[in-house]
Amino acid sequence: MGDVVIGPCDLAAHVDEALAVQAVAFGLGPEEVAIRRQIVLRHLASPGARALAAHTDDGSMVGFVYGLPNDRAHWWSSVVQPYLRDRGNDGWLDDSFVITELHVLPGFQNRGIGRRLITEITDTASEPRSILSAIDGESPARHLYRNLGYRDLARPVHFPSAARPYAVMGAFLPLLRKPATPGPAQATAPHEPSAAREPGREPGREPGA
Repeated sequence: MGDVVIGPCDLAAHVDEALAVQAVAFGLGPEEVAIRRQIVLRHLASPGARALAAHTDDGSMVGFVYGLPNDRAHWWSSVVQPYLRDRGNDGWLDDSFVITELHVLPGFQNRGIGRRLITEITDTASEPRSILSAIDGESPARHLYRNLGYRDLARPVHFPSAARPYAVMGAFLPLLRKPATPGPAQATAPHEPSAAREPGREPGREPGA
């Protein structure tokens, strides 16, 4: 494998290439990819939305991330808000930069690409903190987020049409640059995440951030 370069990306112009990465990294079928395409394009039209992509020397995309300033009017916020309110964390929906999608091809994981993508995109945010949702459970992605400073704000969170529960996590910016000292339950180094993502939507439902 050659060098991987990370930089700003006009994701709307490369949405199909990005979704091909997401399909492999997260195991999406053609129907869900078609749904996600509409959602991604809608997200990218939101004020403040931005994206970074990781490319190899030959120009192939091997990972990407995009996010935007959180908006309480968006679908994602409307779902997680009751869970956050119940735990006294409702305020995290304000003045936060939400990581909407983060994916790295399996063959390029464990190389620090996901860490660089999420760190570099949050470095561009004017908001003082960041939030995201990830599948609730011990996983390489969740270990990475904790090492970057994210902590659980609400779990389990149940999204319509999502088979598995999620956790909402938040971190103050800038994200941590060095892995936190592992505790007894986390004696191994964190691995590269396959994804941080908003749960897929069913056809006909209004998509949102």
